[in-house]
Amino acid sequence: MTHSPGAPRLLTWTLSIMLAILPSQLHAQPRTSEFTLANGLQVVVIPDHRAPVVTHMIWYKVGAADEPKGVSGIAHFLEHLMFKSTDKIPNGEFSKIVARLGGQDNAFTGHDVTSYFQRIAKERLGTVMEMEADRMVNLRLDEKEVTTERDVILEERRSRIENNPAAIMDEQMNATLYYSHPYGIPVIGWEHEMAKLSREDALTFYKHYYAPNNAVLIVAGDVTPEEVRALAEKTFGLVPANPAVSKARNRPSDPPQRAARRVEFSDPRAGNASFHRDYVVPSYLSAKPGEAEALDLMMKIVGDGATSRIYKHLVVDQKLASSAGGAYSGSGLDYGTISLYAVSADGAELLPKIEAEIDKVLAEVRDGGVTDAELKRARSSYIADYIYENDDQASLARRYGWGLALGRTVAQIEGWPEALGKVTVDDIKRAAGTYLELRRSVTGYLTPSDGDAHAEQPAPRNRT
Repeated sequence: MTHSPGAPRLLTWTLSIMLAILPSQLHAQPRTSEFTLANGLQVVVIPDHRAPVVTHMIWYKVGAADEPKGVSGIAHFLEHLMFKSTDKIPNGEFSKIVARLGGQDNAFTGHDVTSYFQRIAKERLGTVMEMEADRMVNLRLDEKEVTTERDVILEERRSRIENNPAAIMDEQMNATLYYSHPYGIPVIGWEHEMAKLSREDALTFYKHYYAPNNAVLIVAGDVTPEEVRALAEKTFGLVPANPAVSKARNRPSDPPQRAARRVEFSDPRAGNASFHRDYVVPSYLSAKPGEAEALDLMMKIVGDGATSRIYKHLVVDQKLASSAGGAYSGSGLDYGTISLYAVSADGAELLPKIEAEIDKVLAEVRDGGVTDAELKRARSSYIADYIYENDDQASLARRYGWGLALGRTVAQIEGWPEALGKVTVDDIKRAAGTYLELRRSVTGYLTPSDGDAHAEQPAPRNRT
């Protein structure tokens, strides 16, 4: 990409426009409607009549952090098994039916939520709602299906984790970052426990957590609230509630973080040596009012992209790293993280220097804070992303579904831009002073054990 001398002026002009339209855009939220069925299913409808398609998402308030001890990976395993059979749908036909209807479907599991979604023509919405309601309560598993799918997830772990040194490093750092909390256990599970997952494990987890009173339904697209309510009553409304599901997510909490920890991992496939650091911090659900927004904006300034403080200092000025950055992940129910990384420009011997320079950048933020111009730019960037997401059905459905499944309200979700607008430079300095503490962190060095400088460079670790 060629650089235009007018680019800085264009950026300034664009940000000024974004700030000028911000007050009106804050109130130009999608017209959401919310209701709850008699069986406890929470439903949110986001009308969007620009095209005759809908995005249908069912969110379960359960994830890998809710698994019993010793059966890690069962939440993700069950997600796979949900595509098997019911009395109405033959084995493996769920996705094929959706495809024949002209739609797409998928699913994902996180530490706190599990979600299944379809994008389909409006006139087919009733069909996918009926199918999703059917497998909410009528999943049928035989031993052969379970054995076959267990082999699939074990192979998935081998390909995604065991063959990826950066992913192994990520697992080891998470396991070190948390003392007791299950965020330290990988969503996919530990291999030795995955190999023992059984049909009984899956059905026990399924029968306890998969119920309408433990779920949120999001429908975004060319529909009205009245249409969705009628379809929801005909399909999900027939599924009985499960009174055994508790609204409380009972998980162990971690003790105070008292000592900085370190992890070093070498692998011949590691590529260029890299520095990593994670801090335990509050999430949007566990933070004090305004605190998560301050952490979010702080890391936008400190670690996001080529204009961030870390990138400019490590890559542009010092030339110690070929890439560097960081982010705040605040979407967890119990905790959030701040993650930092830098890929060495010249081998493992630079990692101590890289670490020292990153500590210098963080100390500057703790001691001196950020500038009004930096805060204005970071806030404008987030608001722009938020406004653009309002034009995307899937992004909207995910925004509302994730937040509601964790216990946030529609008002809190829609009030995020306004909450960002209240953050001051003093708020960010206070958050930095409180949470950029080494005792809250794990620092990691990932190095190639054979010194192969031509190996493939590891990708930055994804926390989202």
